[in-house]
Amino acid sequence: MDTEQLKQAFLDNFGVAPDATFFSPGRINLIGEHTDYNGGHVFPAAITLGTYGAARKRDDRTLRFYSGNFEDLGIIELSLDDLVFKKEDNWTNYPKGVIKFLKEAGHVIESGMDVYVYGNIPNGSGLSSSASLELLIGVICEELFGLTLNRLDLVKIGKQTENDFIGVNSGIMDQFAIGMGADKQAIYLDTNTLEYELVPLDLGDYVVVIMNTNKRRELADSKYNERRSECETAVTELNALLSIETLGELDEATFDQYAYLIKDGNRIKRARHAVSENQRTLKAKAALVAGDLDQFGRLVNASHVSLEHDYEVTGVELDTLVHTAWEQEGVLGARMTGAGFGGCAIAIVQKDKVEQFTETVGHIYEEKIGYAPAFYIAEVAGGSRVLSRK
Repeated sequence: MDTEQLKQAFLDNFGVAPDATFFSPGRINLIGEHTDYNGGHVFPAAITLGTYGAARKRDDRTLRFYSGNFEDLGIIELSLDDLVFKKEDNWTNYPKGVIKFLKEAGHVIESGMDVYVYGNIPNGSGLSSSASLELLIGVICEELFGLTLNRLDLVKIGKQTENDFIGVNSGIMDQFAIGMGADKQAIYLDTNTLEYELVPLDLGDYVVVIMNTNKRRELADSKYNERRSECETAVTELNALLSIETLGELDEATFDQYAYLIKDGNRIKRARHAVSENQRTLKAKAALVAGDLDQFGRLVNASHVSLEHDYEVTGVELDTLVHTAWEQEGVLGARMTGAGFGGCAIAIVQKDKVEQFTETVGHIYEEKIGYAPAFYIAEVAGGSRVLSRK
């Protein structure tokens, strides 16, 4: 969607021109899966799929929202004086939460606004449409009301909205990647300390292809809690002789020496994934910095093997996509991304092989699973931003 289309959509729905237009990306995680709650590193990047916005400041205290994705809901009208979660307000609870926490942090939002949004992130794909919307609203408020905001504070307000307003107990990776994203750069983030580094992601002749299983992820939450608990128990068992707070503090050699302390075979596998995946993330960063794309691709593949066999969070749909991707010409690497049990996988594919890749992988997947996957090309892009001003 370009800025002219955005302005027109705003005009069509609100009858006036917007003050400014905006874009907030979605995100992928290149490597470092299920490491965030194990005290490890993640390696996300903002992408060119995301949420577009157009907005105009009002001179009363009315908030009016319209989504091009939910046209049947029409304009949802709210008051700046009633920023409480209400199920019937649907998707506008995200903007409400962001505005509420901005005001609580001392930022002055003294009047309402009209906001049009349209997202092209596929529903349920695990590319983080909610964090994209949260950061979009933050940037809109920053622009319309002249707020002086540190970007990290805005990232934290997005997370606060997710946790304390919507009620989803997620980490900070999504909002961080979306708020801090930079063109052609991935974010190497220590989830414990929030120390981060932007790492050049020059894929040359390759692009990231997102492969959506189109499977509903009904298992993800219960298994997520189960894996988290297995890892916490493993830490307690290792602490019979070690003194660690998280598995992310260990390297593979140390883990191998003390793994015998873990009393259950499954817990050994879960902990081994957490340790090895964190180390792979360190190595992946080094490979990218050195411009070694082949090594980076091998680490991406190894990540999936570990998620499939040690962490056991993939499932037949993701495995079919990834295993088939590995066999295709022009593929550097492929792995599941996100919580697992559905959602998406990513493949790093040579640009001129993409058409052949999606055709072959799509055909094999549909034959085996019974329905088609979806494919999207995602280039790595900058974080949430203003596109144009009046």
